[in-house]
Amino acid sequence: MTSDIVSRRSLLQGGAALAAATPLVPALAQGNEGMAKKETGGMMPVSMTVNGKDLHLDLDPRTTLLDALREHLRLTGTKKGCDHGQCGACTVIVDGRRINSCLTLAVMHDGDKVTTIEGLGSPEKLHPMQKAFVVHDGYQCGYCTPGQICSAVAVLDEIEAGIPSHVTQDLDKVRFSDAEVRERMSGNICRCAAYPNIIAAIRDVAGEDVSGENRA
Repeated sequence: MTSDIVSRRSLLQGGAALAAATPLVPALAQGNEGMAKKETGGMMPVSMTVNGKDLHLDLDPRTTLLDALREHLRLTGTKKGCDHGQCGACTVIVDGRRINSCLTLAVMHDGDKVTTIEGLGSPEKLHPMQKAFVVHDGYQCGYCTPGQICSAVAVLDEIEAGIPSHVTQDLDKVRFSDAEVRERMSGNICRCAAYPNIIAAIRDVAGEDVSGENRA
């Protein structure tokens, strides 16, 4: 008898507790749903000037600058190589500095000016560095060439600005040399090993001797 009474009381108490808790279930579910939407569907607006054009994108905050350029803007001249910042194929110029676009998120560049290989020149009007790579045969398969050219353009600007490298002997006098170029271009890998011709192309644009004489 006692057991029956306790069971009935427990059942009534449990039912009351369940009834009281029921309104909370949809609320909790709604809250979780809202959280899930916030976590999985949240896009962020990003504004950048790419190759002279002001562009506005809504991106997953996890999107790299490389994927934003290639997949959202269809600027496929910038190549995805290792996707780990080791080959340099994805090099672009951001606010005058070369970077590996695979290692940085697009949302970090809101308001920045981005220049890709498409922004340097066109088939009808090549950038001097693009022309020099053609003249000196500074490429073979060509996959790394867009990154090589963007990097080379920025390298000459770095030397011109007096920014030293690890091989600079006199920090007050940063000068062009093959050693400087090799060091500064060491982050751009060419699996075809067209390095001598790449250096020749950069020397040409820098106005240096390309005959092979008087090289440091």
